[in-house]
Amino acid sequence: MPIVDARGDRPPTEALKEAAEALRAGLAVALPTDTVYGLAADVSVPGATDRIFEVKHRPHDVDLPVLVADADQALGLATAVPESAIVLMARFWPGAITLVIPRAPDLAADLGDDDATVGVRCPDHPVPRALCATVGPLATTSANLHGEPTPETAGEVAEVFGDALAVVLDGGRCAASPSTVVDCTGVEPKLLREGRIAWDDVLAVLP
Repeated sequence: MPIVDARGDRPPTEALKEAAEALRAGLAVALPTDTVYGLAADVSVPGATDRIFEVKHRPHDVDLPVLVADADQALGLATAVPESAIVLMARFWPGAITLVIPRAPDLAADLGDDDATVGVRCPDHPVPRALCATVGPLATTSANLHGEPTPETAGEVAEVFGDALAVVLDGGRCAASPSTVVDCTGVEPKLLREGRIAWDDVLAVLP
């Protein structure tokens, strides 16, 4: 399992190509984000997300969120998206906010036990956005064993997961606060987890 340098505002083309090929083959990769290192799989490949649950030892009732390149890609995974979610995408993306929205009925990816909703985020980091633009939306979760601390470097991620990962993209140290998670499926948005973006800041932009 190679560790590939993907640092810089414009990640190396070869690094992205290697990761994209692995993702399209249904394999799991590790990548840097604007919060922590994540494990990722291509949602369009049958069975790919199973690898994430397996290697992380993640319970199936803890659903996987999805990283996207932009708001349009997120909307392609959803249906009847509330105006509140559109407003939050426009204000905080790219950034550290995950929005839970109604899931499109034809989204076949196994993201967990909840088939009615999907959590989506456009990260403020060039590596995952470039991969999403190339491959498509990526199911993701923090690059740690379930319940354990998340490693802050690519080398530490590789030590934890070894050959279970096809590629580890090295983006330097990643140790920021997690994303804020907001449920936008009801009449009023609800805070599920406060992270880097304060709930008061979220409320301030909602209609």
